[in-house]
Amino acid sequence: MKKVVFLFLFLLSISTEGFSQEIALLKYNGGGDWYANPTSLPNLIKYCNANTNTRIKTKTRTVEPSSPDLFSYPFVHMTGHGNVVFSESDAINLRKYLLGGGFLHIDDNYGMDQYIRKEIKKLFPNNDLVEIPSSHPIFQKPFAFPNGLPKIHEHDGKRPQAFGIFIDNKLVLLYTYECDLGDGWEDAEVHNDPWEIREKALKMGANIMTYIFTN
Repeated sequence: MKKVVFLFLFLLSISTEGFSQEIALLKYNGGGDWYANPTSLPNLIKYCNANTNTRIKTKTRTVEPSSPDLFSYPFVHMTGHGNVVFSESDAINLRKYLLGGGFLHIDDNYGMDQYIRKEIKKLFPNNDLVEIPSSHPIFQKPFAFPNGLPKIHEHDGKRPQAFGIFIDNKLVLLYTYECDLGDGWEDAEVHNDPWEIREKALKMGANIMTYIFTN
């Protein structure tokens, strides 16, 4: 039933003048800085609305994992540098959300990896994170990334990797690692990245949005 609701909202968004989607930032427990990169989502929304066919509301919402409000958002973003803890009720609600047509993007802002992997396992104990190949549609349109996930910030000299949880061959959870997409979405003066780097991050973000609104 929830899949039908998400589909209805998407069809409405492309057929009704003035209708726009809302997206949200996940406020999780555990002590990690879920509020990191405050300018990233607003900038990504502006870029997508200006360069792709989205009409996303510029004001983002904050939602907790166990909240029923979670089901109001087709896209939820999660970031931070530190500890993450999903309670049993968090995990149950997040799993229902993802199985019902929702999408969670987790962007490791450096330091989250050791914590988030075990929390993802709480959501899907029988599913493993798998690396997403560069041939996947999320790297193909509207902007081509023939080598897969771009590198935005350097930390440990590791290559950027995109991992996912697939349900019925559909990507429902995207985990971006050693990349720092969210940093690339931030205001230019925050990290002093050149436009070429920021543009790569924004284009990759636009691809994520395109994927969730068309699949």
